Amino acid sequence: MKLKIARREAKETNHWLKLILNYGDKNLEEERARLINECEQIKLIMSSIINKLG
Repeated sequence: MKLKIARREAKETNHWLKLILNYGDKNLEEERARLINECEQIKLIMSSIINKLG
């Protein structure tokens, strides 16, 4: 159950990063892309673990 919560939190973090950093400076675009990519990777890892356990 905690893995599902962690996956949901990663999804929510990804959503907020897209909203908040969308209004930022163009210099932050690379950092924004890196953080969003990292969130996506965490979601994929959590989903893979959940699927293998279930």
